Amino acid sequence: MSTERIVVGVDVGTTKICTLVGEIGADETIRIIGVGIEPSQGMSKGTVVDVALATEAVRASKRQAERTSGYEIGRAYVSVAGKHIHSVNSRGVTGLSPNRGAVEPDDVERALEAAQAIALPHNREIIHVIPRTFTVDGQENIRNPLGLHAYRLEVEAHIITAAASSLRNLEKCINDAGLEVDRFVLNPLASAESVLTQAERESGVVLIDIGGGTTDIAVVIEGTVWHTAVIEVGGNHITNDIAHVLHLPVSEAERIKIDYGNSRPDTVPTDQIVTIQPFGEDMPTQLLAYDLAQIIEARVDEIFTLVVQELKRSGYDGLLPAGAVLTGGTSALKNIRHNASAILHMPARIAHPEKITGLVDKLKIPQHATGVGLLQFARRLDSGMADSLGTSPRRGRRSGGLAVGDKIGNLLKRLLPDE
Repeated sequence: MSTERIVVGVDVGTTKICTLVGEIGADETIRIIGVGIEPSQGMSKGTVVDVALATEAVRASKRQAERTSGYEIGRAYVSVAGKHIHSVNSRGVTGLSPNRGAVEPDDVERALEAAQAIALPHNREIIHVIPRTFTVDGQENIRNPLGLHAYRLEVEAHIITAAASSLRNLEKCINDAGLEVDRFVLNPLASAESVLTQAERESGVVLIDIGGGTTDIAVVIEGTVWHTAVIEVGGNHITNDIAHVLHLPVSEAERIKIDYGNSRPDTVPTDQIVTIQPFGEDMPTQLLAYDLAQIIEARVDEIFTLVVQELKRSGYDGLLPAGAVLTGGTSALKNIRHNASAILHMPARIAHPEKITGLVDKLKIPQHATGVGLLQFARRLDSGMADSLGTSPRRGRRSGGLAVGDKIGNLLKRLLPDE
């Protein structure tokens, strides 16, 4: 077996660290051969707040994945999230030589490089450049300009940036745990790889990845990403609400949220009882499940209200006929899909990773959409396949041995709908 067909992803979340080792088959399917899942430490709202604790959690996850896979892991694709993530749309233009006539991959590369020529503060770094549409000699909405005869090529790109200090802190944790970062990948972009269907991508859909510390959003239209955002509210806020209102330890609040949580009070039997152990009580007490659901509903509705505000701000709220796809650990909350549909005024479904084999018993749940998506993202680059989620200027060392022009050409091929 060639190690060149092994890919590794590390999902560094607020509540868990998940290291996955995948083997790429001849048919380009991914077989999970190594899994390491550990509780997260030293992380808050997607960013590192204690390097030593976060490093130890990553190291423990890595060792577990190495034991199950039988491989020594040296480098990985790493998820990144947090409020420090920003995005902006930019345009880049390049001229073509009259002797050439037709658009070639290096022309596209030059246009994308021109789009990156934006004024960035010294403490920010580009992590993704995603081509949205092209204009060829004034003809707009071209999805694949390769081979077209032209004198002027213009690209509209979605550029995602991160705080350089946050990336350095995360990279230090990964390095100190014995790994090198192949590439940072934004959480919702990785999740989109593992849960969205081609029909959803083409029609227009919003992916909502509700994690412990943040809710990450990606708007995908016509096969490519048009908008991304991070909201600093997630499942941990629901847990904290329960703990605060009911005077519970956080661990007890998390337990009853998982065991009895429901975001629709009107669906809860009025006589259903939940047993809890509050602070200062020697004996367990009882709580109406309806009251618990009301606490949960308030925060869940707030999350989706913030999503609505972000969609309206982006201008794409009316362009999503495929609706919303919910993933991430908090999307497992009972009835949350109905809250989403009611507040967003669009269809909604819960999604978990698909098209994986091997050690998948623990992985086919929404919590692991990002981890599995990292492997699928890595597979596309390792195999020289297209990368609809865009280039990453800073990290690109492991890319299947393709020249830059070939990689750009492959990227554009995936922008086209399947035949």
